[in-house]
Amino acid sequence: MAEEHKHEESIMEKIAEKIHGHDGSSSSDSDDEKKASSIKTKIFRLFGREKPVHKVFGGGKPADIFLWRNKKVSGGVLGAATLSWILFELLQYNLLTLFGHVSILALAVLFSWPSATTFIHKKPPHIPEVHIPEEVVLQLASGLRIEINRGFTILRNIALGRDLKKFLMVVAGLWVLSKVGSSCNFLTLIYIATVLLFTIPVLYEKYEDKVDHFGEKAMKEIKKQYAVLDEKVLSKVMSKIPRGAFNKKD
Repeated sequence: MAEEHKHEESIMEKIAEKIHGHDGSSSSDSDDEKKASSIKTKIFRLFGREKPVHKVFGGGKPADIFLWRNKKVSGGVLGAATLSWILFELLQYNLLTLFGHVSILALAVLFSWPSATTFIHKKPPHIPEVHIPEEVVLQLASGLRIEINRGFTILRNIALGRDLKKFLMVVAGLWVLSKVGSSCNFLTLIYIATVLLFTIPVLYEKYEDKVDHFGEKAMKEIKKQYAVLDEKVLSKVMSKIPRGAFNKKD
């Protein structure tokens, strides 16, 4: 009886080992599948973006305005920008003149309204206290400071001759900016930038998968052409330029 009992225990142990071995292999297979799925789900995003578009704009109310989360506010801001461009650019209205006339009209109406309420039997208007929230200003200032410091770092690296690719990109961007500036004035340029800021991000957010897929193909082609240009032209030119102190790291 004891031998039969030991034989049964050995059989049960073998069965248990097979079951655990199968579970271990299945768990390892599931881990491999998770890794493969995580690799597959890694999608190319423009400019190496890892956050949603709303987070890229800092989140909060400014991002809601640019991405048309609140259509009334976004439409009002874009409409005000369009009206200002029409008044100052097309109608050639002067800013100080417009500000003076609007202020005079508003103050005259507000000043005479309490006296007029006694004749029309209505309550005087409630004028709310207007103030700029400190949090919004700090968020905008912090974001602007980060971008300015990043720009200074890029310009410093370019000035030290460390990044030829960025140097060419900056030169090309400044050349395009000079061409655009020669065809339109500063106010029109600001208005165009405002319209683009209110249209391109929301369209990109809506069609980001298609845009990123096209951008991935474009980036591969650009890198391929840049590699050919670097091999045939840029590397030969840079080899002939004495770098001297530029090669030393600070």
